[in-house]
Amino acid sequence: MALKNVLILTAGFGEGHNAAARNLAAALGEGGVSAEVHDIFDEAYGWRNRLVQRLYLFAINHVPALWSAVFFLLDKTAVVGGGIGVFGRAARILAKQISEQNPDVIVSTYPGYGHLLDLLRRKGEAGGALLATIVTDSLTVNSVWYRCKCDCFLVANEATANVMRAAGVTTEKIHVAGFPVPLVFSEPPPPRGDSVYEVFFMVNSAHHLAPAIVRELLSIGGIHLTVAVGRDEDLAHALKTMSEELNKELEIHGWTPEIPNLIRRSHLLISKAGGATVQEALAARTPMIITQIIPGQEEGNARLVMESGAGELATTPAAIADAVKRTFADGGSLYRERLAAASRLSRPDSSRTAAHLLASLIK
Repeated sequence: MALKNVLILTAGFGEGHNAAARNLAAALGEGGVSAEVHDIFDEAYGWRNRLVQRLYLFAINHVPALWSAVFFLLDKTAVVGGGIGVFGRAARILAKQISEQNPDVIVSTYPGYGHLLDLLRRKGEAGGALLATIVTDSLTVNSVWYRCKCDCFLVANEATANVMRAAGVTTEKIHVAGFPVPLVFSEPPPPRGDSVYEVFFMVNSAHHLAPAIVRELLSIGGIHLTVAVGRDEDLAHALKTMSEELNKELEIHGWTPEIPNLIRRSHLLISKAGGATVQEALAARTPMIITQIIPGQEEGNARLVMESGAGELATTPAAIADAVKRTFADGGSLYRERLAAASRLSRPDSSRTAAHLLASLIK
């Protein structure tokens, strides 16, 4: 029996979940498998779900101690499994989707879906599909991910597999497949010169600090600075004005689908420790300077980068600039060390690896 039909479940609480779902769907489609991606919570609750997302983003950026407490509560208690029944509308929509699509495999990139499917199983509405969970975090894995019925877990690296084994997940259910990254990462990388270092600052949080960070970075010689500001047009205008006043070259991007290629061409990435961001940097063999760590789920991502030697943490404009200078000092000796460390963790073909693994489950 060949794999023909996959239902991929995601949620908009962090870009990592959506990125993993989107990239896996692309790899499955490349192999002729029909893959549908659904955010059931958004379909069920619409504006209320998006309001909760905004509150989540506010908490992680402005009151991280509060989110840290919530993360601990979710990890140490059965509040998710015990309270999943309140999401009755989401359960009904998911059951309807399963009935209509009749997937061979259901893939979850967000931990809540395992518990929602447990609820459907108790009602006899889950169908006969296998459940595979893609754990989008490294090292710091909240138990919500695995305190539910699941046929297999796909993790980004062996260190995360060891964490889950230590937590009691059976070895045969854990597969090290890498975090699903865009297929472009498997293509030959663009050449990186050694006369001018490409530095890419991806602003995805703490936008108020970005001008001060850019000002510090523009004072460094021997680098070409690229900044991605997303949909923040006011920030883009402010940075353009700054570069003109300082007479310094600055490449600015708004929202763009070219982020993977910008990472691939860069010697160094400056950004927060998001799951997708970290894994894409590693896939591209691009060392990182981490500017922010969300308590809980991002702590493990940051540890992975720092403990492997693929980057460091710097949280103030001056510290970030100093880290860039040290990276490229002495002819780039530290850069070469970090490049080698990132290369050891690189899994540029991870989306296809995950797709092939799912196919093997059906066979």
